[in-house]
Amino acid sequence: MLLNREENTVAALDCMNSGSTARMLLGVCAGANLRARFDGDASLRRRPMEPVCAQLRAFGARIETSDGRMPLEMLGRERVQTRHFILLSPSAQVKSALLFAGLFAGVEVDITGDARSRDHTERLLRFLGAQITWDGERAALSGPPRRFAPVTVAGDFSAAAFFITAATIAPRSDILIRDVGVNPTRTGLLEVLRMMDGEIELRNERERCGEPIADIAVRSARLRAVSVDAALALRAIDEIPLVAVAAAFAPGDTTIRGIADLRTKESDRIAATAELLAAVGIETQATPSTLIVHGGTPKPSGAIVRAYDDHRIAMAAAVLAAAAGPLEIDDARSVDVSFPEFLPTLERTRAP
Repeated sequence: MLLNREENTVAALDCMNSGSTARMLLGVCAGANLRARFDGDASLRRRPMEPVCAQLRAFGARIETSDGRMPLEMLGRERVQTRHFILLSPSAQVKSALLFAGLFAGVEVDITGDARSRDHTERLLRFLGAQITWDGERAALSGPPRRFAPVTVAGDFSAAAFFITAATIAPRSDILIRDVGVNPTRTGLLEVLRMMDGEIELRNERERCGEPIADIAVRSARLRAVSVDAALALRAIDEIPLVAVAAAFAPGDTTIRGIADLRTKESDRIAATAELLAAVGIETQATPSTLIVHGGTPKPSGAIVRAYDDHRIAMAAAVLAAAAGPLEIDDARSVDVSFPEFLPTLERTRAP
């Protein structure tokens, strides 16, 4: 990203592979009154951008989208208008965009309507000395950071989650993943797997740069079916395909509620996950916001499964294959979006 401070513009942001990055940068550009063009790959062009654009327009930003999606144009900002926001649905990305808009505009912002969505931005700003409060439902920024310091980023829980799930369902597994971020707003997968009788232990728990981290020890386990409510599903939203993969090995019906947002990710992850499980003989039932997995014994099939250009579906398929037997992914290139070395790393960690 190239900033021209005299012309108040940013070079075009093309070929982006992260919707969360795009949404947060929209907040930065709105607050700093910059002009920019945002675009992404085919999967990101399918992601709705109106939820964040609508609230940034209320802040004063001028944004033009392509039917609510990328590519879009940030045309700068008029004077700051609304500073008090109600989230239309709990979203850490929208919340962070609004916090960055206030930060870069130098104004206070108050955001309500949250439901304990991820709080990494709030923790980072607090670590840097900003005046910010968050109680799970309301975030309020009233002062900028007072200092700047090196930030050490913890290991990504969303990346570790694939190995945690694989070790839980693959027989004779026993792994230790070090230095993983275990922020409670995003470790819902651990709670679900523990509810299912997964053997997971946090060791050496500590805090680094405002974020809790730990080493995660996992052993394979016999799982049981459970019911996952909407509040818990929110804290595991990116890992719901993995919850469903684990549920495939748990006899009985596992019900996962409150996941309508998965319909609008890089793919329709509810439909894609149901299709993935069908490839190993596991039946599912889906509504617009619920997935029921009829768990049992997945059967190896060697089938070709579709990833729909969605990195999380492709990686979930690889995790399923690690325990159920060979599957072929139609196109695994989407894995490069978040974890280019995932497939060889998973292969190296598989139990003999």
